[in-house]
Amino acid sequence: MISKLKIIPLGGLGEVGKNMTVFEFGSDIIIVDCGMGFPDEDMYGVDIVLPDFAYLKANADRIRGLILTHGHEDHIGAVPYLLRELDVPIYTLPLTAALVELKLEEHDLLYNTQIFIRKVGSPFRLGSFTIEFIHVNHSIPDSVALAIGTPLGTVVHTGDFKIDLTPISGGMIDLTRFGQLGKEGVLALLSDSTNAENPGHSASERKVGESFDKLFTGCDKRIIITTFASNVHRLQQIISVAARHGRKVAITGRSMENIIRVSMILGYMDIPENVMTDIEQINKLPKDQVVIISTGSQGESMSALYRMAFSEHKQVKIGPGDRVIISASAIPGNETTISRVIDALFHKGAEVIYDRHTDLHVSGHACQEEHKMMLALTKPKYFIPVHGEYRMLVKHAELGRLMGVAPQNIVMAENGDVIEIGKKGISKENSVQAGAVLLDASGTGEVGSVVMRDRHKLAEDGMIVIVMSYSSYDHRILGDPEIVTRGFIYVKEAEELMEELKRVTMEAVQSCEEARISDWSTIKSKVKSSVSGYLFKNVNRSPMILPVISEV
Repeated sequence: MISKLKIIPLGGLGEVGKNMTVFEFGSDIIIVDCGMGFPDEDMYGVDIVLPDFAYLKANADRIRGLILTHGHEDHIGAVPYLLRELDVPIYTLPLTAALVELKLEEHDLLYNTQIFIRKVGSPFRLGSFTIEFIHVNHSIPDSVALAIGTPLGTVVHTGDFKIDLTPISGGMIDLTRFGQLGKEGVLALLSDSTNAENPGHSASERKVGESFDKLFTGCDKRIIITTFASNVHRLQQIISVAARHGRKVAITGRSMENIIRVSMILGYMDIPENVMTDIEQINKLPKDQVVIISTGSQGESMSALYRMAFSEHKQVKIGPGDRVIISASAIPGNETTISRVIDALFHKGAEVIYDRHTDLHVSGHACQEEHKMMLALTKPKYFIPVHGEYRMLVKHAELGRLMGVAPQNIVMAENGDVIEIGKKGISKENSVQAGAVLLDASGTGEVGSVVMRDRHKLAEDGMIVIVMSYSSYDHRILGDPEIVTRGFIYVKEAEELMEELKRVTMEAVQSCEEARISDWSTIKSKVKSSVSGYLFKNVNRSPMILPVISEV
């Protein structure tokens, strides 16, 4: 009896980031990508968002490998955290492997991990699956789609892709191979939905280089450019344009320094001689001979650009003699932080160029006409939109119907859904544990739901501490309680309310004494309940109530 193919997204559906998909057939499991997500503004104190690995841990003995499509954080950022839990071999291309190695080295996991580098167009076997890497265009070299052979047929997973007719390097996406797979028969297509809302075609990366050239021409200011650290093609264009205009280039930001170093070693970047200089040397050069490439395109609080904007950078002091170019689009949720940085740069007198209409950034993701092309070439029997917020998935599903995929063969899934493909068709009936694991990168570990709920309550309504002194001799309260508030209300402006809270507290204590209750936890629970009820009824607020008993 032939088993069913199971496809289980553990991240990346209904969201941007945290991409992770499980393929399961019989006793074999493979994982495609293992990315981190970005915390929302209301995730107080959270630095890293990971997929939930519970299902993988429960099936650890069946996992044959982790396949990585490219080196962006939303596809490889969670790898060290997965490898803390499981021993899984990794299969990918050279640049992605090098970036993963940097991460594993930081986590002291490098020497315990098997990383196998495979070539585009050379299939390899993992249990019941055959994997083939297919070259695609994206905003980082060594980006690939996957042709996953199964006993039921071939599944195509596009990874992140676009169709760039004039790429900076690496050649155009291998449309011929997608067409061949379509002729042979594609069982299912899983395709990146990030830009499925956008009509037309995505612009070529070369447009950005032309914009840089215009902004460099005749500029007598120091130029500071921020972009995604992983956008190797963008970094190459900046350095090439700077060299043509006789400027020295300095790099600031550890992630960008690492990317450039690795790309140079692997031959993915061609740096002209004598163009690079150390960030420590820039103040010795005339402003019109300097370009600084910086991290911080998303307004990250620890990034180099953020530190420049708020006068915290040791080597770079922003002023009227600077032209700052932001060559990136905002990841959803980061708009406010980016705006804050831009405002700070303007306050310092810098010229800031960030208008998206100036071709300072082009997306690495396909737009609608490219999605139609992918669907037309692969001609899938089943279609599963992936990688995107829910509205993006819906728009992508509409394109699938337009291109001839039967509506009953298009699956709109959510993280944790178990999509089963068998002889009788495709279904989605079961689910596994999935969601977000929130981490505090400072070392305190996972931020659980109870902690996050408390943080929300503290942020929204503040906290009241009620300190009660009790006699150790007869367990009776000694005098009025002390009320301390934080983030709730300024005590001196609400003396009447504070007196009422003392009264409510004393009534709760007295009711416990009358009932001959002397257990500290019961008394605190009674006080908390009484004060909380009074505040909600009278001021419609629900601060965190923390009763404290001090034994004297």
